Amino acid sequence: MSDGHVFVDSLGTTVRGKEAMRKGWEGYFGMVPNYTLTIEETFSSENAVAMLGVAHGTYSPDGRLSAENDWQTPAAFRAVIEDGKVNEWRVYADNEPIRQLMSKNREKQ
Repeated sequence: MSDGHVFVDSLGTTVRGKEAMRKGWEGYFGMVPNYTLTIEETFSSENAVAMLGVAHGTYSPDGRLSAENDWQTPAAFRAVIEDGKVNEWRVYADNEPIRQLMSKNREKQ
């Protein structure tokens, strides 16, 4: 990531700065430790890459990976590259599958 990195999620939430995003990813991987992107197609231009595929993982509120908390959703991503580093990362995905799991797990508590 570039120092001025910008992350934008599918709801338009924006995180600015490499260190802020590093903390954001640490938090996300704490919640979904096996988060994976499966990229099926890519398209590129001068300084941008678009990737189409699937985002998937297991929501892990207690640190355990349970099959009942697995989720996946079609997703698209756009990376803008400057000086060999990702300067902007945008996610276009329906996050409803993981939201439902989060809600279901809150109800169990």
